[in-house]
Formats: sequence, C-alpha cells, structure tokens
Amino acid sequence: MPGTVLSAFVVDPQRIGGVEMFARELSLQLAAAGWKSVLCFTAAPPENVRRFLSVPGVSIECLPGLGGTSYGALRSMSALLRKHRPAILHMHFVPQIGPYPWLARLHGVRRNYLTDHVSRAEGSAAKRAAWWKLAIARELLWPLTGIVAVSDFNALADATYAAVPLRRIVRIYNGVDLSRLPGDAARFRREYNIPEGRAIVLQLCWMIPEKGVEDLIDAARLVLAARPDVQFVLAGEGAHRAEYLVRAAAAGIADHFTWTGLLADPLASGVYQAADVVCQLSRWQEAFGWMIAEAMACARPVVATRVGGIPEIVEDGVTGYLIPRRQPAAAAERILRLLADPDLRQAMGARGRRAVESRFNLQSNVAELLDLYRNGAAGR
Repeated sequence: MPGTVLSAFVVDPQRIGGVEMFARELSLQLAAAGWKSVLCFTAAPPENVRRFLSVPGVSIECLPGLGGTSYGALRSMSALLRKHRPAILHMHFVPQIGPYPWLARLHGVRRNYLTDHVSRAEGSAAKRAAWWKLAIARELLWPLTGIVAVSDFNALADATYAAVPLRRIVRIYNGVDLSRLPGDAARFRREYNIPEGRAIVLQLCWMIPEKGVEDLIDAARLVLAARPDVQFVLAGEGAHRAEYLVRAAAAGIADHFTWTGLLADPLASGVYQAADVVCQLSRWQEAFGWMIAEAMACARPVVATRVGGIPEIVEDGVTGYLIPRRQPAAAAERILRLLADPDLRQAMGARGRRAVESRFNLQSNVAELLDLYRNGAAGR
C-alpha cells in the first residue's frame, strides 16, 4: 500500500550534483507509483536547487542537526517523523551505527534503510568487528530493514563487518541522469578564459588530500614538460584549495591551472564536454565515484586510481586507465597517451557511455530501489 517515503540526506544541497539528481528522480518515480516523497537535508537548498527538486508530490525539509546523536537532533527527527508519518525512512550519509533505526521503529515506521556511501580510509581493508563492537552494532541495527551499498566494494565491507545479516545487504549502484542535456564546451572555455588551442585535463572533486589533488599537480608538471599546450581544470571547493594553488604556483605551472570553485550544475556547465581527459586520482577507498560516471556519460575517457569501488566503474584499457594511488608518473603517462591519440579518446569515451547506459543509468537504478521498497530487503 503506497504511503510516504522520507529520504534523509546529511548533505548541504548547494548544487545540482549526484545526490540532488538522485533525490529528484526518486521523487518522480515515487509519485508515478502513488507514493509521497519527503526530502530532508541539513540546510535549505538555494532557489535553483529547490526548483530542480520541486516535482509533483514532493515536500522539502531542512534539519540542521540531521545525522547527529544529540538530544536536540533526535528530538527534531522525532518531530519530522510525527509530521509526515512515513512508511519508509531511508537515511543517507549518516554514521552506520547509531540510534536512527530504533527511533524509526518507535515512531511506527514499517521499514527503514541506510545507504552506505562511505569512502574508507586509504589502504584500509574490510574486517570483522571486535566482538564487543559487534554486539553493540547488532543491537543498534536490529530494527534496520536493510543496508544499500553503492558498490560491491562497500557491500563486501558491510558483509565482512557483520553488523547485519548478509541477506539484509543489497548493492544498488549510484547513477547518472542520462535524460539531461550536457552543457556547451565552448561556453565553458569562454567563461573560464581557457586559452585557445589548449587541451583540457579535468578533475572535479572536493579539494581535500583524500582526492589526490597533490598527485594531479605533480602529474601536471610532468605532462607540461612534454606538452605545454595543456590546461588543467580543477573544479570544486574544499579546505585545502588555497594550499593547492600555492603548490601549483611553486611548481611554476600556475598559468596552466584553472580553478573554477564549486560548479552549481556540473553536467549543465559544459565542464565535461570541454574536457579531453578526466582524472580522479583518489587516495582513499572511494565508495563509488559519481564524477567518474558523469564523465563517462559524457563520453570522456578517464584516468583514475585503482581504489575502492572505482574499478567497478572504469574498465582498465577499455573505458579509461586505472593506476596505483600516489603515482603521478603513471598518471602523467596515461594522460599523455590519451592526449596524443584522439581516436583512442573517442573509442574509450564511446565505450564509457555504453557502460553508463547499461550499469549506471539513474532511472534504472532508482527503479531497482523502488522494487526494494515494495518487496523488502533481499541481499545479492
């Protein structure tokens, strides 16, 4: 019997990115199935994002303490549950071990899920929890209907930790909205004053060490020594952005770097269409790699590190190249190989687009989630 699904994201929705596209598509498919959708974030979305999310049958809520375990945060969540009385609560980006499954049960929520979006620490390996941690975790998660992992890598980590039975873990990939038209490459180049004749190598990410931005700067120095006709575009914000600008300047390559800051709508901005090669040189164990899937959807070849769930997206030598983490020389070699061969870039890009259409299509993957809502947890 259709009811209300409350999707709670510990996210500040400041742009139209992967989370916001997922939330919109979920609301559209819930409405088509006769369900109501409530989207809750930690901050109010700006007007352009609110318009994007405001489809028929959706309500948008803001809960600043969402995901926390303080009395105030739990009290605010309780008020939200009483207000909407959802049949399903689905939490995103919250700590896996916490009070929310029991809170949902106490408010009569029939089923509650948690999506594991967590990127694990660099070099970490899946392992079973200590017996006392496991006892606490199993007690806290007993009311949880299921865990949705965004990659097989995360599903294996969840299964190995063993806080919930294997049958309650399901892998559903993140996806890209293939119905959206990509932005204009020429407009992007004009807006950011990219010099004529320069190829573009892009990395779109948070400006933090875990994303391997230092490694990309070091790789850029090697690339530019061989080919000075390249512009590196770094799109995103983060605590270490100023530090990375200084690093590029110290290497004497600052005029070959463009720092866009946070893009309000990356797909519509034209940044992917302008790029010749897209990089993601992450150091930590990426849970998925939304930006990689978006680049592939735009038929761009990818150079990425072989960490976490990234090898599930990029097929080495087919849709791009996979390299070890912290290996700028390897990254530079693959970037130069792609820049030197337009036919190779086109072929890899085309195969990447087909991979996204078959495995990382947002509409198909959200439909898989709705099947889970209808039928309950079923691990695979």
